[in-house]
Amino acid sequence: MTKAEVEVQSDAERKAKEAFVLELLRHGDISAGRAAKLLDISRWDLSNLMSDAGISPFAELTAEELAAEVETALKVLDSQDTEADEE
Repeated sequence: MTKAEVEVQSDAERKAKEAFVLELLRHGDISAGRAAKLLDISRWDLSNLMSDAGISPFAELTAEELAAEVETALKVLDSQDTEADEE
């Protein structure tokens, strides 16, 4: 195989694996953390893949869990603003 053929095959295998893992994630068969590990990518990169595939990163959270996540994020942002004001 030529170098170009190897690169094409490697890219095709990566995309097939991504598609398979994203489908498992979409159907709730695996968690987002597990999907990121299987794809050897960060949760941030997984979030981008999920967005591209039309998968909500919040689908596996209950309304209460989502509210808690939002509350935590707001506290972090508020503490960062307070620290910036003190400097």
